[in-house]
Amino acid sequence: MPAPPPPMFLLPRRGCLIPALVAAICLCVASGATASSGGKKLVIDAPLLTSKVPTNQTIIVSPSGEDHFTSVQKAIDSVPDGNSGWVIVHLRAGVYREKVHVPESKPYIFLRGNGKGRTWIVWNDSSSVNSESATFTIQANNFIAFGISFKNDAPNGPLDEPSNQTVAAMVSGDKVAFYHCAFYSPHNTLFDHRGRHYYESSYIQGAIDFIFGRGQSLFQSCEIFVVEDKRTKIHGSITAQNRESEEDKSGFVFIKGKVYGVGDVYLGRPKGPHSRVVWANTYLSKTIVPEGWTNWSYDDTTDYLLYGEHNCKGPGAKHLRRVSWSKQLKEKDVAGITTIDFIDGKEWLPVYHPDDE
Repeated sequence: MPAPPPPMFLLPRRGCLIPALVAAICLCVASGATASSGGKKLVIDAPLLTSKVPTNQTIIVSPSGEDHFTSVQKAIDSVPDGNSGWVIVHLRAGVYREKVHVPESKPYIFLRGNGKGRTWIVWNDSSSVNSESATFTIQANNFIAFGISFKNDAPNGPLDEPSNQTVAAMVSGDKVAFYHCAFYSPHNTLFDHRGRHYYESSYIQGAIDFIFGRGQSLFQSCEIFVVEDKRTKIHGSITAQNRESEEDKSGFVFIKGKVYGVGDVYLGRPKGPHSRVVWANTYLSKTIVPEGWTNWSYDDTTDYLLYGEHNCKGPGAKHLRRVSWSKQLKEKDVAGITTIDFIDGKEWLPVYHPDDE
């Protein structure tokens, strides 16, 4: 039986997640950006997010061809340019082998998968230009993704090969949130390019500089998994942040997550003279080398860097041998940085953990 014609916007068909209006009535959650957990640990899931996104317009994508599209990109393309109301693009479980680009002209898209490990967007480009290698690129403002794994599975070439960048996701829009997503690549996994971003309960895997860019980003309860790169004896770095000036609001802040994996790695290395990375209330396994941080290949002064740790635990959190220009931060030093206020989250996030206010 042929698939139904793809109208621009549709309510979910039978078998999809609860429509927004019903979910809003049925779920006992507080109105506004925060959600009450009723004394229990809050789990931000698809029904909760759907209840917070004001729409009843849904496009459905599935590999089987039984729904409106089989291609994620074609579903994105069907959203009108200049769109001003939220649209859900629901990806059923499966592997979508394609490059996907959400252009600046298509804001207010909620890309909803069936769970990381069940819904995949995968491609295999490598390039000397990070942006050209990305499997998934988001340039639009006001974007949400839930329950999707983004992967670049291009093979690793020689380390000094100029076309060795293999980005899984490039995030260039403002007010972009990823909930329960995953990012995989052998090299340069997450290009957190620019804008305010929120990553909640997500998984990021890589070897060298695998979270990089000049985004203003909060990583809440994320798992960072280090993969040893056997092509080099130089330890890799989890982050390579590029904050250019004191006025620049960018920086990477990791709170309440964990770092583990195979091989040795640094927490970060600077790419700009005011680079800023903070790890707070995070479990650091022994994969973190005692020095903690490195300025490898960076020739500028370290006087203006903010590379610090606050209340971290685990064997990798021992700081007796940390480099002299890193900081062990006190509570007063991280006030306003380790909450969603760092990204003005109360103004735009549909939901966040109430203890992060």
